[in-house]
Amino acid sequence: MTAVTDQDHTDEMDHTDRTAHADHGDDGRDADAQDERPENPSPVEDAEETGDLEDADDHARVPADADTTGRTESKASADPADPEESTGSWDDGLIARRVNETTAAQQAAAVEIRASRAQAAHSAHAAQAAHVPAPLAYDGPLRSRLDALRELVGLSRTRLDSGTLAEAGRVLDEAAARRRLSGQHTVVAIAGATGSGKSQLFNALAGVAISETGVRRPTTAAPIACSWSDGAATLIDRLGIPGRLRRRPLQSAEMEAQLRGLVLVDLPDHDSAAVAHREQVDRVLALVDAVIWVVDPEKYADAILHERYLRPMAGHAEVMFVVLNQIDRLPGEAADQVLDDLRRLLDEDGIALGEYGEPGATVLSLSALTGDGIPELREVLGQFVGDRGAAARRISADVDAAAWRLRPVYATGRRTGLSEEARDEFAARLADSVGATAAGEAAERAWLRNANRACGTPWLRLWRWYNDRREPTTGRLPVRAQADEEATARQRVEQAVRTVADRASGGLPAPWAQAVREAAVRGAQGLPEALDELAARAGLPVGRPPRPGWWPAAVLAQASMTILQVVGGLWLLGQIIGFMAPNLGVPVLLMVAGIIGGPLVEWSCRLAARGPARRYGLDAERRLREAAAGCGRARVLDPLAAELLRYREVREQYARVTGAGVGAG
Repeated sequence: MTAVTDQDHTDEMDHTDRTAHADHGDDGRDADAQDERPENPSPVEDAEETGDLEDADDHARVPADADTTGRTESKASADPADPEESTGSWDDGLIARRVNETTAAQQAAAVEIRASRAQAAHSAHAAQAAHVPAPLAYDGPLRSRLDALRELVGLSRTRLDSGTLAEAGRVLDEAAARRRLSGQHTVVAIAGATGSGKSQLFNALAGVAISETGVRRPTTAAPIACSWSDGAATLIDRLGIPGRLRRRPLQSAEMEAQLRGLVLVDLPDHDSAAVAHREQVDRVLALVDAVIWVVDPEKYADAILHERYLRPMAGHAEVMFVVLNQIDRLPGEAADQVLDDLRRLLDEDGIALGEYGEPGATVLSLSALTGDGIPELREVLGQFVGDRGAAARRISADVDAAAWRLRPVYATGRRTGLSEEARDEFAARLADSVGATAAGEAAERAWLRNANRACGTPWLRLWRWYNDRREPTTGRLPVRAQADEEATARQRVEQAVRTVADRASGGLPAPWAQAVREAAVRGAQGLPEALDELAARAGLPVGRPPRPGWWPAAVLAQASMTILQVVGGLWLLGQIIGFMAPNLGVPVLLMVAGIIGGPLVEWSCRLAARGPARRYGLDAERRLREAAAGCGRARVLDPLAAELLRYREVREQYARVTGAGVGAG
């Protein structure tokens, strides 16, 4: 049943098209004038009717070439200079001279004809080239925004999914495609609901019944295009409208001058029960330069129209017309009241109204049936088309819409980045995980112990030597030796990475915050092992710590005290065995001086070693902190900084796309 209905409808459409062509023709002539056309019309005229000038040019060249060949053959057969022809001819001189003069004249005439035809062909090609419209040119700001959007998409492909960038990519593709086409034409679509009278308005603007109207719904099953000037074929091809659905308006000098460059497209009903019709409406609306929304007094507040089309296209107000049709059905001042209510609804949709010279949508009321308001719409539409700026404004509005959809993944009102305080805290946490403070204290104790060994009494050094023999030292203080300490250190490293990642991703849009956290996790892999290796290399040097500069003097003083003790003891021993004369005062004094002087020298050296030992410990702690900070910076902070720099770059490009700043941060 459906197939039969579609076939009937197609037959009606074909019959309507044939009727329209028979009544008006492509150039406005009536049926009688068409009957007077020659039996063999030129291919160019046929091509103009079908919209295919290139095929017409190819067909037009074939007869010309064939004619030239025929003339060449005729000329060759009639050439009197042919030897076979001139062998038996009688020549008395005068006749031959006249024949030669006649032949020369014919040859000159043939050359002149060929030159004229070549010049005519060249002129035809030049005229055809002159009819090719110039491509669309974008101004500097729009080109800059498109370049920024292209750069933005390129920088974001590895961070955002393809669905998020799909609309921006579509806008770039459509902008590039539209730029290659005519800049002298403006494609305007007429859209509306079922029964709104958009086909009547389409016919009223064209001045001829092109689009079918009737009671049956839906009436318009496919988009129909009407062009007021030549050179719009590629634009209509872009809309996917076949040649059989392309028309020309009623030829009128006034209308031609007023609407030159207009390409009007009648769309199916946007609320049609046929899904294919709605899909065609959505497809064509994404490609045209402007749109005329036709509403009627009954459906002007339809939720489908406002929620599905007008509200999402609020940013395209400058390339939008809203026409209240069928005002002839409203009595008295009802038309003004309905028009005011329509303006109120448009304002609630966020559509700026072009009133008082401000940019925005044009709102008009008319009756396509009676013609009331049609001249006003034609005048406004003529000014709109004559401005030649609708295509660029449409692309600019598309860029605005794409930027607004991308705002959640680029713009933020918070300050972003990694502060120096967060960096220092991260380095401190890593230093604590490798025990930098404990290593510095151990280095300080080692330096003091070495100084005591160098400046202690021989008897104390002998005791320490004995202890060292029982438990020999390795010359290196282990930073972490136990398994529980290593596990605790690993947990500290992981906590430090999580903390710095949270601070770096704070305030970022979700995709970039996730990228920052992933970069931190990748950098944390193997970080504890790397810190252990660095701690081992940057810890205490192999062997004993360096000795103080005053060590020789202290050693000499301690040796002197030891010599005094030895001399005093030997002196007393000699007196005891009778080898020396008894004299207890001097040896006892020497021994007491050595016994007291030795610890006194050691105590003095210990006091003097506190400062250098402290500096030695701080230096060891600093080296370990720097090593830990360098490892953390190379593995974690630098990748985080790279992600933040990439976000800063895309945010700058996004600011160029929007033409304004994106907030703090």
